[in-house]
Amino acid sequence: MSYSQMAQLELMNAMNNISSEAELNEFKNLLAHYFAQKAQKAIDALWDKGVINEQTIEQWGAEHMRTPYSYEAHRS
Repeated sequence: MSYSQMAQLELMNAMNNISSEAELNEFKNLLAHYFAQKAQKAIDALWDKGVINEQTIEQWGAEHMRTPYSYEAHRS
């Protein structure tokens, strides 16, 4: 069994114990916080290695990375 499959089982077991909307929201916030911490650690590591700096972050803030929507491409 892969780690991904084991993680899915653990999440399913945790979700089986959720009995209210408040608990669901708490669970979602817990997961969001976990992944936000992982992202912050990765960003900090890039900063410490000099891969990114203040200028890089300023450039990211000015980027427009949305893919333009094409109505014709999504028509059925």
